[in-house]
Amino acid sequence: MIMPIKQAEILLEQPVREDGQAIHALVQQCPPLDVNAIYTYLLLSEHFTRTCVVARRQDEVVGFVSAYRHPDRETVLFIWQVAVHASARGMGLGLSMLRHLLQRPGLEGVRTIETTVGPENRASRRMFARIAQAAHADIRESALFEPHLFGPQAHEDERLLRIGPLNFQPLEVSTQ
Repeated sequence: MIMPIKQAEILLEQPVREDGQAIHALVQQCPPLDVNAIYTYLLLSEHFTRTCVVARRQDEVVGFVSAYRHPDRETVLFIWQVAVHASARGMGLGLSMLRHLLQRPGLEGVRTIETTVGPENRASRRMFARIAQAAHADIRESALFEPHLFGPQAHEDERLLRIGPLNFQPLEVSTQ
């Protein structure tokens, strides 16, 4: 039986390389997220610690956000994956991890969030709509990766959501 947890019991912090396996295992439990190689999560936990977040309850990783600053546009933060363990869903942990990330030193210059979301991923769409609302920002959607680009494997569209310009004062995110 999965015991629900309280957000007050969760610590949000930068990942460390030892988190790679736990992050991989978490993503495996969070369809429809694409599961990448453990090596990917090791690299994210080593090279992108300033733009990634782990949520811990004691020693267990119950949430993860991977993100990076766009290499050609320093004011854009691309959110790659948001994973929340079943025991931590429904309490706004995804929103809290994103808010935590956006308030980190060094990310003050971020004015736009970009992410890709499949058309059927309603939970992610709601979460990003809440971020846009809280940041008093527009949200625009456009085509980015059509199914044929993924080759013979079945994969739905990955639509680009662009949220901005962000207004950080105040960045209160409702979990309702």
